[in-house]
Amino acid sequence: MNMMFDRLSSAITQVAETIGGRPRMTENTIKIALKDVRRALLDADVNLNVADTLIEGVKQRSLGMEVTKGVTADQQFIKAMYDELLNMMGGDSEADRTATTSAPVATLARAEGRPSVILLAGLQGAGKTTAAGKLALYLKEREVDYDAVAAMPKEEAEGLVPARMPKRGRKVLLAAADVYRPAAIGQLQILGESVGVDVFTLGQEADPVDIARQAVEKAVEEGYDTVLVDTAGRQVIDLDLMDELKRIKEAVNPDETLLVVDAMTGQEAASLTLSFDSAVGITGAILAKLDGDSRGGAAVSVRGVSGKPIKFVGTGEKTQDLEPFYPDRMAQRILGMGDVVSLVEKAAEEMSEAEAAKMEEKMKDATFDFNDFLKQSEMVAKMGNIGGVAKMLPGMGDISNKQLREVELRLKRSKAMVQSMTKQERKMPELLISDNTSRSRLIRITNGSGTALDDGIAFISEFQQMRTMMSRMQKQMDASGGDAPESMEETMALAGNRAQRRANKKKKKGGRGGGKGFGA
Repeated sequence: MNMMFDRLSSAITQVAETIGGRPRMTENTIKIALKDVRRALLDADVNLNVADTLIEGVKQRSLGMEVTKGVTADQQFIKAMYDELLNMMGGDSEADRTATTSAPVATLARAEGRPSVILLAGLQGAGKTTAAGKLALYLKEREVDYDAVAAMPKEEAEGLVPARMPKRGRKVLLAAADVYRPAAIGQLQILGESVGVDVFTLGQEADPVDIARQAVEKAVEEGYDTVLVDTAGRQVIDLDLMDELKRIKEAVNPDETLLVVDAMTGQEAASLTLSFDSAVGITGAILAKLDGDSRGGAAVSVRGVSGKPIKFVGTGEKTQDLEPFYPDRMAQRILGMGDVVSLVEKAAEEMSEAEAAKMEEKMKDATFDFNDFLKQSEMVAKMGNIGGVAKMLPGMGDISNKQLREVELRLKRSKAMVQSMTKQERKMPELLISDNTSRSRLIRITNGSGTALDDGIAFISEFQQMRTMMSRMQKQMDASGGDAPESMEETMALAGNRAQRRANKKKKKGGRGGGKGFGA
């Protein structure tokens, strides 16, 4: 999605330059910005009609808008962009949604008194069977029980992220109803075993309708509360297979019919969703491979074209890399503001509250050591590839693959150096910072890790700077009560201030808006 970040960042910088300190926005002042935004959306493979509708909405929100005291015009323009993106993707721009109280916009239906049935459909090669395994794991271990959260005392629920909220813990049965693709049943069985979920199969010679029906009967008899039916990949034009999907649906009466679409197909994902909905009727979509070379068009286009919500997104290759779709978080990422809430949630899954509190104290006291560095590195690795993590940070949306590879290489060298240290050196970084023997120690460490002495000197210097910076930041957070921006308006203001600073910097250089993201 880098291209979308680049273009929109450039357009917003253009607003900062053209509007300046004017008291209101006019058609002339935002004309160039809207043109750039439209081009950015089309380059990102957003459906043409969706892009035009979005631009018209931003225009109507912005024209004649009085610039609120204390808020710059470009910040208000960003807010208009955010609201339109949010509405286009199915969110509520007026709702005060926070990480501690909100559920995803589109949660899964749950049957009463019988097993819930979720039917998965999709094109050949869309990643449907993999999505079935990921969804099974999510329902088994990670689906938040929002009813239980709502019943909790407010002070108890305050500050909770999904990783620490009560879970539903469904007992899931996977039904292997793809009898056409070679090894499809075996693939599902391997996925089921890896996530600890049973797989029901009658083999490749059975009728897929019978497989789905008998899977539901087994679920009733043996106490499963959810059945996930994995069907064969098909083409919209394949009338026989589409008819089979209809017959499966009639046989099991699913609570959800989810279409798995490949995010890399761009706006085509939206038209496919519409076609499948017209043919068999679906309740939503799973956007797979959003972590790949997707330019973001599918995320914006699916609901705008088909009217059906995106319910989950695939964010990586691991079985745990499936997340509920939050339109507000996607809108922030598209606008280059990162997705700090999701980053915090991912971190919370890998670190307990006690560990987090202990780490905060070490950061504040500047006693963060090389053992802590290794723990943090391992935690980041568990959260996914470093590129996916980096792009959740504000201003990092446009970081290049080359830069990411360089970061990964430096991190690999740093870990190798830490692993070559003695236990005492890991616990006492001062031995490598200010001790008289620091140089000889560093020579031994770099020789042992196969790195250069210059790399070692640079790492120790950066580590010390990082400790100092973390200490200052933690003390500042403590002084302010530890509060992060509470509202979208505050987030917009922070992003807008970065854009304004960038615009001013460009003016001094005599240039126009760039395209390097808010943090460049």
